[in-house]
Amino acid sequence: MPTEKPLILISNDDGIFSKGISSLVDFVSGLGEIVVVAPTLPQSGMGHAITIHEHIRLDVSKLLPGVEAYECSGTPVDCVKLAKHFILKDRKPDLILSGINHGSNSSVSVIYSGTMSAALEGAMEGIPSIGFSLCDYDHDADFEPCREFVRKIVISALKGGFPDHIALNVNFPKVKEGIKGMKVCRQAMARWKEEFENRKDPRGRDYFWLAGNFTNLDDGKDTDEAALANGYISIVPCHFDLTAYKALLSVEEMLK
Repeated sequence: MPTEKPLILISNDDGIFSKGISSLVDFVSGLGEIVVVAPTLPQSGMGHAITIHEHIRLDVSKLLPGVEAYECSGTPVDCVKLAKHFILKDRKPDLILSGINHGSNSSVSVIYSGTMSAALEGAMEGIPSIGFSLCDYDHDADFEPCREFVRKIVISALKGGFPDHIALNVNFPKVKEGIKGMKVCRQAMARWKEEFENRKDPRGRDYFWLAGNFTNLDDGKDTDEAALANGYISIVPCHFDLTAYKALLSVEEMLK
């Protein structure tokens, strides 16, 4: 008997107009029934934010011909929640994909990432979820080298065996000579050394612009940063449980 196609929900944080999401839709075409719910405007750096003090608008989008697509005025997490509770209603996605993000979401950037927060929202709901990012911030970045790997990862995820309540953080290196392969990694210990530029608007009022540099503090060979630096795709399994289990006993001792 024929079986129903897998239901694949796609979102992102760069907005429904981005090249990254149209590329992702193209790459997974034919692997299932695709529904897209993405932000109307860019939502980079929103993390796991949700809209609670303003209304959210949801409109049909015609930007992705042949695909059921919607644009949402809210955050990436809002998009996933609205898709689950309103658009899809009683239909649970078989897979949630987020991206492809314009820019890296490796290491500590995963905390700030709207791309990965959309995927982690899926993981919280018990849905296999994957966030894809390319280490290229250009709005016209070349996503084509990601195609075969995106399809391979998605096909593998749809076959089953995906870990419960886990989202995969997949980052593609920007390389000139071809991607060397894929590596399952741990998240590197790194941080942003931030600076705020103090500027003046035309009326003489102060405003601030966030700047700074990414600093990798981890020289491990098994990290996402190491994989990307050597031309490999990094794949980091992530979960939303932020408990520092190794610290439980030491905190108990501290509080005695």
